[in-house]
Amino acid sequence: MVEQAEPYLTAAVGAYGAAVLSRTESAAVDATANVGRRLLQAVWHRRDAQSRAALEAAVGEAADEPDDADAAGALRQQIKRALKEDAGLFSEVAALLRAAGGVSVNVSGTRAIGAQHIGIAVSGDHAAIHPPQS
Repeated sequence: MVEQAEPYLTAAVGAYGAAVLSRTESAAVDATANVGRRLLQAVWHRRDAQSRAALEAAVGEAADEPDDADAAGALRQQIKRALKEDAGLFSEVAALLRAAGGVSVNVSGTRAIGAQHIGIAVSGDHAAIHPPQS
């Protein structure tokens, strides 16, 4: 579930920064970031003071270093731990992700192709597609 939540978390931290835990929803921010904000705040509100401090630190690091895989991993670990420890939170986050219902496709690299549904895709030099012969 943390993998499903990651695009929302990344968007929320990118849009709101470290203040994501205390901000209200913004119409100026895209829906993906607002889902991530709601997810992080759900985790925040169901944790004790020590866990909140750890989550806040992880969010701060992820906001300060958006391209750092370790900072993103630390945030994912905080979410994962919270979901394992609280079945009610797990259900709440699952419902939030289901309600978001969107599809996220992350693509990177030269000639990378990303799609939810695809028939034929070619990414390369001098490619030729020929129809099937009957």
